[in-house]
Amino acid sequence: MAFYVYMLASRRNGTFYVGMTDDLARRIHEHQTGALPGFTRRHRIKKLVWYEVHENREAAFVRERQIKKWRREWKIALVLQENGEWRDLYETLQL
Repeated sequence: MAFYVYMLASRRNGTFYVGMTDDLARRIHEHQTGALPGFTRRHRIKKLVWYEVHENREAAFVRERQIKKWRREWKIALVLQENGEWRDLYETLQL
């Protein structure tokens, strides 16, 4: 089973959300449809701009906590490194 750490953005250089899940497609769909109340729905954060895969829950959890502590500039640099056009990666998921 794979675990995912992911970053959503409201828009290019907008508000970020970092999360972790074992079902990336389902979780991003929940964010995009506003299915669950919370931060992402309140701030309209729907665009999957970055994610990475981990082999176990603990590794994903540690990475999520690490990125959540990062400065905003570091998060932007991470997105730019993998997704310089700020595309919505949800459309390209093949899990």
